[in-house]
Amino acid sequence: MTQSTSDIQSGKPYGKPDAAARRTRMREFQTQLVERMQAARTGVDARVSQLGVMIGQRRCLLSLQEAGEIVSVGAITKVPLTHNWFLGLSNIRGNLISVIDFAQFQGQGASLIDKESRIVAFAPALSFNCGLLVTRVLGLRNVADMELQLNSDPGAAQWSGRHYVDRDSQAWTELNLSLVVQDPLFLHVGL
Repeated sequence: MTQSTSDIQSGKPYGKPDAAARRTRMREFQTQLVERMQAARTGVDARVSQLGVMIGQRRCLLSLQEAGEIVSVGAITKVPLTHNWFLGLSNIRGNLISVIDFAQFQGQGASLIDKESRIVAFAPALSFNCGLLVTRVLGLRNVADMELQLNSDPGAAQWSGRHYVDRDSQAWTELNLSLVVQDPLFLHVGL
């Protein structure tokens, strides 16, 4: 990387991008991600099929037909007398949604909310105003590039789908959100 003449004259330190450039790159990345998700939903690009996310320490794949908007974690209003995995309610573009710490729901312990954390809202097609707190979004993944694991856990929840291993030997689990919203434990947030 070379430092431009204008950077030298303005006194900017070498090798440190400014905040405006980082924001611009982040907007470009988000725009590309939205375009790819829309292409996958319409079947234009058959290679893109799943959204990869980290939930706690676990890599999960979400169907693009079931995953909705991805937003930064904002204000979450606590609701009394609910399970600790029910974080509360958040306003996303005028819609109140329930925010669930899915890692904690699965018994992994509470998720740390930091700058990489996001809320993945359920798609409108599921008719369920809810979002999952994810540790971070890993981008789009093509399961055709992964190896399906045949050994399944007989004690796994109904919404835990197929298991895969990618080229980097990282394990991935499909998360079926349409089955999550039918799980009686998930639906019963009150103590």
